[in-house]
Amino acid sequence: MKLTLGDLEDLARGAAFLGTGGGGSPYAGRLMVQRAMEEGHTVEIIDLEEVPDEALIIPTAMMGAPTVLIEKLPRGDEAIKSLRTLERHLGRTAYATMPIECGGINSTMPLVVGARLGLPVVDADGMGRAFPELQMETFHVYGVPGTPMVITNEYGDSTIVQTHDNAMMEWLARGITIRMGGAAYIAEYSMDGRTARRVSVPRTLSLALQIGRGIRAAREAHKDPFAELIALLRDTPYQYGRIIFQGKIVDLWRETTQGFAKGRARIQTLEGGAAVMEILFQNEFLVARVNGELRAIVPDLICILDSETAEPITTEMLRYGQRVKVMGVSVPPIMRTPEALAVFGPRAFGLEAEFQPIETLA
Repeated sequence: MKLTLGDLEDLARGAAFLGTGGGGSPYAGRLMVQRAMEEGHTVEIIDLEEVPDEALIIPTAMMGAPTVLIEKLPRGDEAIKSLRTLERHLGRTAYATMPIECGGINSTMPLVVGARLGLPVVDADGMGRAFPELQMETFHVYGVPGTPMVITNEYGDSTIVQTHDNAMMEWLARGITIRMGGAAYIAEYSMDGRTARRVSVPRTLSLALQIGRGIRAAREAHKDPFAELIALLRDTPYQYGRIIFQGKIVDLWRETTQGFAKGRARIQTLEGGAAVMEILFQNEFLVARVNGELRAIVPDLICILDSETAEPITTEMLRYGQRVKVMGVSVPPIMRTPEALAVFGPRAFGLEAEFQPIETLA
């Protein structure tokens, strides 16, 4: 599949939805791909099944707090330099790149790399959503080492990280990223095609494009975009979605600390009564409760959407007074195994609640 300029807005919208509040600015990422395409570069997206068994895939991404991107936009070639540096370190040439997660800039950054280097982009990723830490990947869950990895900033400064495990990779890389200004661009989890088919969440780029198109088409046809979105998800690996709350944001606390955007949002119902939903986030939305009662919890998706347009709202774009609807969505089965929940389930974020699938909650 070759992307067109007309696809970019839909893809960014759908990626922001799957990113469950995180993954960086969809607007900045879209503009970077658009510029590359307007300069004559093309973006080719390929299925996992098209990658030869021994071919090298090097995923690329932005790392850091998404709030930083509001003031510190990328130059555009940082992730390219990370990939090229990692190629030299490995002594091998990449056959393709791919996202490590769904999200605004992290679904589009590999498209920039692929366009400018002439590499295909694999239609898959390692999270099926966005998570804040590097070891929170299906790649890690199923045995792929994340290092050697390369981190590059906007000045072209690069660091190669080699660690004994992926938790140490996250710890060291987070410190480096903070010292690079809170956001940097990485190449990591290099693997062959055979491994990628075993450990990846497939077809998330094409799903993001499908979701973005579906929301736009519903609005243009004056249909309910939320109903259309829920119906669309039934035929995907995510399968189940529903509106779990709606109202107005009445309180918001957010800070950029330790390389993350952390905080909480409180949403007051507009239908009368005293129902208030509180959502905690660390780059991404982690848990939603109404008057203390659990309504959705990581790794299932918690998506905050504009109540009229169904446009996804990322954590850094939350504002007091916004009218929103909150949707809960089930994740693919590969993300609900005991091994996966041990890495990116509630306990990995210090939450006391156990994981409960969204479809079982009231």
